[in-house]
Amino acid sequence: MAGQGRVVILGAGESGVGAAKLAQLKGFDVFVSDFGIITDKYKAALEKLNISFESERHTEDLILNAIEVIKSPGIPSTAPIIKKLTAKGIPVISEIEFAKRYTDAKMICITGSNGKSTTSLLTYHILRNAGLNVGLAGNIGQSFAAQVASENYDYYVLEISSFMLDDMFDFKADIAVLLNITPDHLDRYDHKLENYAASKMRIIKNQTADDIFIYCADDEETLKALEKVKPLAKTYPFSILKKVDQGAYLEENQIHIHTELNNELTMSILTDLALQGKHNIYNSMASGIVAKRLELKNETIRESMGNFKNIEHRLEHVAKISGIDFINDSKATNVNSTWYALESVNTDIVLIMGGVDKGNDYDMLKDLVQSKVKAIVCLGKDNKRIHDAFEDDVDIIVNTFSADEAAQIAFHLAKRGDTVLLSPACASFDLFKNYEDRGNQFKAAVREL
Repeated sequence: MAGQGRVVILGAGESGVGAAKLAQLKGFDVFVSDFGIITDKYKAALEKLNISFESERHTEDLILNAIEVIKSPGIPSTAPIIKKLTAKGIPVISEIEFAKRYTDAKMICITGSNGKSTTSLLTYHILRNAGLNVGLAGNIGQSFAAQVASENYDYYVLEISSFMLDDMFDFKADIAVLLNITPDHLDRYDHKLENYAASKMRIIKNQTADDIFIYCADDEETLKALEKVKPLAKTYPFSILKKVDQGAYLEENQIHIHTELNNELTMSILTDLALQGKHNIYNSMASGIVAKRLELKNETIRESMGNFKNIEHRLEHVAKISGIDFINDSKATNVNSTWYALESVNTDIVLIMGGVDKGNDYDMLKDLVQSKVKAIVCLGKDNKRIHDAFEDDVDIIVNTFSADEAAQIAFHLAKRGDTVLLSPACASFDLFKNYEDRGNQFKAAVREL
């Protein structure tokens, strides 16, 4: 679809502005519309490119005349403007779908309810250290479309959310990774886990026998979904519970990664991996299989796995004060992420949690809370559901309404050898701009103790 016709971009965030930049470069007449307020940074970027845009509204006359619409992943298909576009038969696609048309780079696409940011960053880190010409995009970092417009990478590691998958049609992953499927964002999927699972399985859409699909053989929902959708690609499972023929498995604290292409890679989970905790064994296995399939050297993979630094706000060690460890896991915005965090800490815990509850089911946390958590500090405007869920499991549940207050009270409740863990299991929008703001305020509060 070269250089003619009008393309409208809905949403002027990182992905929208990147898509606008690429569409303009390819000769389209581009218009950007955002129903919210466009930040100064993105306004300036659009003005610099001389791309017309509107903020805080969707003017139908300027949108319904597009030959194609690229929408932000955050806009649901039920939004009035999307329904009108669909009724008129105007194609609505994602930034990822659009940008892929203009690059021949190999696509390594990583999805899952939890761990996708860490796994994407780790995979990118290994590939870059091995000397590959690789970009990182999708749900993380700089817009994919903006990079396609200005860079010339041979590979992309893309972190892909279910919302992005919903708007992908012809796009194909050369290597697809599905880490896990657990309840998240169910408000977008008629509150049905099978709808959300079907969305995640779109990661293997359009794959052929020449492509690769890597998945967790221990994840119940993934196995259920695979009964309905049969991958055409070559499959590599990973497991910490059983041996697999080709893929990755855990035996006596050693990860074994084996593909038909080359010699086996073994790594000790105790001494070779920078990332600790059971969930990170899975993340490391997934990244390791990608690296082995790209025929990278074992020494390179092992070295990268050992010197990797994790993402900010994901089990990030903040400080040790009076023998108490403070960990910022503000990115844990669902119950499953908090389960992983609790599972990875081996001391008594003072848990800071709360915020905007997305209809959470806290039952899965009960065993870990009973065995590890000595007190819960609620950080949010309405903490009733946390009290109801855990009042029989911990002796102390306290309400706080700022990061300062939460950090101070948690510090007083903890003793030498304990861990204060911010892992909210909830969205942050009641008291903070986003999870980054929540994490940054917590870190600042800890440093003031």
